[in-house]
Amino acid sequence: MLKIAFAGFGEVNTPVEVLGKKCAKACESLSCKDAEIYPFYPIRDDGEEKDINAAISFFSGKDFDVLVLCVAGWIPSHAVVKVIDKFRHIPMVLWGLCGWYEEGRLVTTADQAGTSALRKTLSDLGVKFKFVYDIVGKPSSAGKVMKYCFAAAAYSDMRRARIGQMGYRDMQLYGTQFDGLSLKRATGAEIECFEMLEMVQRAEKLNISDVKNVIENRIKKWKFLAEPAEESMEAAARYYLAIKEIIRERKFDAVSLKDVDGFKKLLGFPPAPVFTLLAEDGICTIPENDCLGNVTQVLVKKLTGQIGAYLEFYEFFEDGVLAGVPDYVPAEIVDGKTTILPAAFGELAQGLLNVSKVKTGELTMCRLTFTDGKYFMHVVKGEGITPEKWEECGWTQPAPQLPGLKILLAYTEAFASEVMGQHYIISYGDNVKIIEEYCKIAGIGIIR
Repeated sequence: MLKIAFAGFGEVNTPVEVLGKKCAKACESLSCKDAEIYPFYPIRDDGEEKDINAAISFFSGKDFDVLVLCVAGWIPSHAVVKVIDKFRHIPMVLWGLCGWYEEGRLVTTADQAGTSALRKTLSDLGVKFKFVYDIVGKPSSAGKVMKYCFAAAAYSDMRRARIGQMGYRDMQLYGTQFDGLSLKRATGAEIECFEMLEMVQRAEKLNISDVKNVIENRIKKWKFLAEPAEESMEAAARYYLAIKEIIRERKFDAVSLKDVDGFKKLLGFPPAPVFTLLAEDGICTIPENDCLGNVTQVLVKKLTGQIGAYLEFYEFFEDGVLAGVPDYVPAEIVDGKTTILPAAFGELAQGLLNVSKVKTGELTMCRLTFTDGKYFMHVVKGEGITPEKWEECGWTQPAPQLPGLKILLAYTEAFASEVMGQHYIISYGDNVKIIEEYCKIAGIGIIR
């Protein structure tokens, strides 16, 4: 639930009923089922500072993600600063309302005089804030305000994010590592590693009835293109239940598993069905101990409500990229039913390969990266279309059609020149602005 503190300001000489009406309308425009609003208005610069002190008292006992400073008319900046001083660590919106037309003339309460006096002041005070203003005769800026508010809520939520990594640095990759302290400082996310042995020990102790329940009521609900081996389904169910137990106990928002050098090398079992089951539970998942990929997923989920699926790049074209996965996609992005093909790859035994078709449409790709001591978010909008028939060399013939999209980009060469890794996180729709809003609050650089 998004928690918004709403403070409406106006000068003491402006009719109080005018200020009250303007503030009430603005506050109402922010109402939605996902937001709880704590409103206090009008706050005026009366000589005894009764309004100022009452506002400070009102907001002091409350927990909120963002403070909306609604300027309904001219207000001396000291009155606003006194109200917000103890909340300067919280993201804010400086929202200037506007005048109205009455009998052919413009009537104004000098809203933008108030915001003009405050914008640089807030900046010089080090406040994290967004400045928006209404224009007479045009739609309200409430939509911009709410987008920033949701980004601020994600910023607050990320300070409590916990991510589990089974193992670390799969395949000795460099681009999947993380620096714990700088990541904590920039995003608030905490990454905790646990050993594969813990999963195996838990899996061995499971009640067989719980394992069979997953097989019958979850795995067998998938669409199989060939008959799966019973031992493959049992292994998937056991490992899934063991990891799910760890996630529940440690309150992980996301998880990654050591894939090639872990599951496949040591257990002889490709973990695609384990990832598929976890994703069905709404858990953000990515293979190969991709730490910053996991963090990006959690952020995308908090900003958009989507699971933040990963795709990796196979080919670059003039007009876009071929992005697919060699293992699984979450049910949330599947077009149709989750489809599984029992198949072998290289020297591996039979695995349960997720070959589901991926939804097409407008989407946003992004990835968090760490460069020269600073975090950046690479973000780009694209259009996902069904790709041509393709295969990854190495699969038993006939090779499976792996899940994927051809993602059309406006400037492929520019994107490729900045690409930050093989894994990017996708969300459907144009989510560039809200991702950028979060990054501005968190002090994360933006690469477009």
